[in-house]
Amino acid sequence: MDLTIHTSFLPHDDPDASLAFYRDILGFEIRNDVGFGGMRWITVGPAGRPGTSIVLQPPAADPGVTEDERRTIAEMMAKGTYAVITLATPDLDSTFDRLQAGGAEVVQEPTEQPYGIRDCAFRDPAGNLIRINEVR
Repeated sequence: MDLTIHTSFLPHDDPDASLAFYRDILGFEIRNDVGFGGMRWITVGPAGRPGTSIVLQPPAADPGVTEDERRTIAEMMAKGTYAVITLATPDLDSTFDRLQAGGAEVVQEPTEQPYGIRDCAFRDPAGNLIRINEVR
């Protein structure tokens, strides 16, 4: 099989803050910004790589999610334990410096992990954990 990851989804609770983080701090391009019913879905991705996207979606958009589940999701997002995505870069130190200078919330500075990777971590405005691995 020839499979690739085309789109992944992360929740957001403030579309403008998420847009500023992914566009202005991470440097992703905005591919789509769709509003419906007072909610916004924002599709972002790395510049020059149209085949890979992240859709920032409102967590309340799924009609199958109960009110109790929505509250749980909101609580987990606030604690930063709901969603994670791992990105990769060949230059972890300059990427870390750029994100930190842009005001991103640092969770972990660049660290050599005992399982063989070097990485760092940030949180986006919704609390999603953004891990960044160094590609060697």
